[in-house]
Amino acid sequence: MTENIPENNTPKRGMPLWAQITIWTVLVALLAVIFVGLQRAQEGNLQAGAETDEFDFTMPLFEGYEYEGVNEISLTDLRGKVVVLNFWASWCITCKDEAVELEEAWRMYESSGDVIFIGVDYVDTEPEARGYLERYDITYPNGPDMGTQISQAFRISGVPETYFIDRDGVVQHVQLGPFATTQQITAIIDDLLTR
Repeated sequence: MTENIPENNTPKRGMPLWAQITIWTVLVALLAVIFVGLQRAQEGNLQAGAETDEFDFTMPLFEGYEYEGVNEISLTDLRGKVVVLNFWASWCITCKDEAVELEEAWRMYESSGDVIFIGVDYVDTEPEARGYLERYDITYPNGPDMGTQISQAFRISGVPETYFIDRDGVVQHVQLGPFATTQQITAIIDDLLTR
């Protein structure tokens, strides 16, 4: 005996059109972000000769590490000075290797007003970063790289990395990895000061 089972003839409803459009839009945007990231990775770090006008930034500074009484610093405001831009992190072992040398070099040039060191804290927490600054007695302006915007603009590949920028805002030297001596740092700065 065959039982008569009613068939479900209700049409199946798919996903609403607005949801499909939203999902496809998100996927396309995600692919665009990945594509741009891959392009930047292929470009590598900024090299000597790069003009920093297109990489300008304004960075908030940690309390106690202000520059001339101001709690943020802008790269274009430093035009006319030699800028030593150091990317670091408290968790970075090799950053600790060069911390003393950077501070020693900073103290040699600080009073002249011709050179400014800026520390850019990369992917860190403020308590850890401040502990690092205090441990190594660092006195030059330092602040967090909020949302990694500065490190992305400079296309850093890791920390430490240091960029020496001349008075006209042009990158003149890039140091990937730590400095071994204070003399390495001062030789680059002295060369830039005589140009």
